[in-house]
Amino acid sequence: MKTKNLSKMIGSAESTTVERKQSLSEMDAIVETAVAFANTEGGRIFIGVSPEGKVVGVQIGKGTIEKLVNQIAQHTDPKLYPKVTVKNIHGKEVVVIEVKESHDRLVLAFGRPYKRAGRSTVKMTKDEYERLIFEKHKDKLQFDEAVCKGASLKDIDAAKVSWFLDKAKDEKRLIVPAKTSVKDALARLNLLKGSKPNNTAILLFGKQPQKFFVQAKIRVARFKGSEGNDYLDMKVLEGTIPDLREKALAFIAEHTKHAVFFDANQRFDKWEYPFRALEEILNNALAHRDYWSNADTHLSIYDGRIEVWNPGELPKPLTPAMLKRKHLSIPRNRFLAERLFYIKYIEHWGKGTNRVVEAMRAEKLADPIFEELSGGFNVTLRGPGKAFAKAIEDQKLHKLDLNDRQKKAIEYLKAKGEISRKKYAEISGVSLRQANKDLNDLLQKKVIVQIGMGRSTRYRVHD
Repeated sequence: MKTKNLSKMIGSAESTTVERKQSLSEMDAIVETAVAFANTEGGRIFIGVSPEGKVVGVQIGKGTIEKLVNQIAQHTDPKLYPKVTVKNIHGKEVVVIEVKESHDRLVLAFGRPYKRAGRSTVKMTKDEYERLIFEKHKDKLQFDEAVCKGASLKDIDAAKVSWFLDKAKDEKRLIVPAKTSVKDALARLNLLKGSKPNNTAILLFGKQPQKFFVQAKIRVARFKGSEGNDYLDMKVLEGTIPDLREKALAFIAEHTKHAVFFDANQRFDKWEYPFRALEEILNNALAHRDYWSNADTHLSIYDGRIEVWNPGELPKPLTPAMLKRKHLSIPRNRFLAERLFYIKYIEHWGKGTNRVVEAMRAEKLADPIFEELSGGFNVTLRGPGKAFAKAIEDQKLHKLDLNDRQKKAIEYLKAKGEISRKKYAEISGVSLRQANKDLNDLLQKKVIVQIGMGRSTRYRVHD
């Protein structure tokens, strides 16, 4: 800019794009104003000019300009490197700092955001700054609504769409006519932009979801011992969200304890960990993980505990401590969560973690541990350990409605390995006829098995 034009600008009133400073001693204000210009429309700071617009000049030494540039860069984030020149105006030296508008208007001075409001430099409000952050990252923040790059309707599995619609109908949460085409079904679910499926469509119905999202996997492992680094089994699970959920539950079932017992008419199952809690944890991990992260979801099984970790910390203002009490649902992937609601994976009431706590307490197990860990969210379920066998036995005896004589005989069997009808009558103080009746009842309930025939008949505990 020509000196004549600069003189005119200096003499005019301060504005959104013009600021005057009398000396370089006002360094903090200079840095804040530079940031305010960057966060508004850009502008010029004239140093060596009085508030009234009179040129007073500044003393320029050997390292003055370099020091000024470094001071601005040092106290701004991201670092600002404005154009700094020295102009001779009316025989006096004036420093001119030219600041360009930042592309995202998110520059900080001393860790704080500033903007220009007329002729003043003012601090942005929290809401203003958060809105700018959202605008910068809105495409990233709305992962689940974005069009899946490179995907088309050919990448959608019609059978998976059909399963989803049947499940949603069974749950009475969505009814779509039976003969609806795949394209129309996706449109009904708002999973298309034009003819292109969005990311949620691929996560739920993709033939090969990991072709587009390599991070949408669950890495599962059964480790040796309670703290060991060696694993007994390890897999990487792939597929859609419903596929991943079922495969993860199957892996847990394979690598945790499970007891089954019967009476004459009914089967009883007892798992080491309550499956209701495990389903909720997996649902939440798959629905609320950060899909922009390159990390996999992790499922780790140790002796005595299960851990599930997913990338992405809790959305603010949620904290781990809040998850054990009443709290609102704040989904990271709202669009995805709304579709998972149709098949009852998500409830939208913030009660999923409460159900995990309730399920653990119902089995007299320790409360789950919720924590933010390594940039993600981790849930630890602690199992019953060695108490599981006793819990099974207690529940078995309770469910099967055994009398005291039968319970006493079972204790004898545990100690001795087998029992005869005569010994049963002896330790129970009953007749052989009553002993035979009690033993037949235990046989019917599959508590014991018969070995041999006639006088050599013995009984052992059912495997």
